Amino acid sequence: MLDDMMLGQFFPADSVLHRMDARLKIMLLFIFIIAIFLCDSKTDYILLTLLNIILMTVSKIPFVMYLKAVKPMFWIVLFTFIMHIFSGEGTIIADLWIFSATWEGLTEGIFITLRLILLVLMASILTFTTSPLVLTDALESLLSPFKKIGVPAHELSMMMTIALRFIPTLITETDKIIKAQKSRGADFSSGNIIQRIKYIMPILIPLFVSAFRRADELALAMESRCYRGGQGRTRMKEMKFGRLDFFIAAIAVLIIVGMIVLKIKGI
Repeated sequence: MLDDMMLGQFFPADSVLHRMDARLKIMLLFIFIIAIFLCDSKTDYILLTLLNIILMTVSKIPFVMYLKAVKPMFWIVLFTFIMHIFSGEGTIIADLWIFSATWEGLTEGIFITLRLILLVLMASILTFTTSPLVLTDALESLLSPFKKIGVPAHELSMMMTIALRFIPTLITETDKIIKAQKSRGADFSSGNIIQRIKYIMPILIPLFVSAFRRADELALAMESRCYRGGQGRTRMKEMKFGRLDFFIAAIAVLIIVGMIVLKIKGI
């Protein structure tokens, strides 16, 4: 069901990742993403997969939550895997009509799908272990140097965080609308593609109405609390790096250096 989707949700727990500075987590996420796209060997993927599993374990969040986070990507991952199997050139495994499956395409498909899964899992670790408010402050802090060239750091971070926060809310609202329409006799599983597209309209219209209503309520709530943007805004808890953050940053640097050394040696 739609309410099984975990994207954008926060799960409070007492773990090392929860206590880490959010700015460091965001920076490490970007480094991890860059490392994933630079991977081109089995050793790299094995190391990144092990690192991801370790972080998921350290977060003290049940693995089923991460499975639910990957679940919405299933069809995209499957389509990507199949496309690479039949689009690669090399040793042919089997022929299907005008398409040929190759061992090289199979290997590439495994690597690409693993790359997608790792990206989703790593992003989920960030959102699962960081509250929306802390995430907003961290993004604003990281974007603050760009204020000198006119970049609205606070407004951008606020918009991104609100959008991320409202994803689970809109998913839950969509699920409620679908159940309500089914209780009134609506059938979303039969008919051709055109008919199924028409069935979406009774879902989209009330969903848009609900989304605009929630946005209006949020704007009124912010105005009633005298919200006027980031200028002159103070925080109850100022963000600062602690010993734990420096220790984890040192470990991350060692891992990055190790991967660079392995890549230079061609392992």
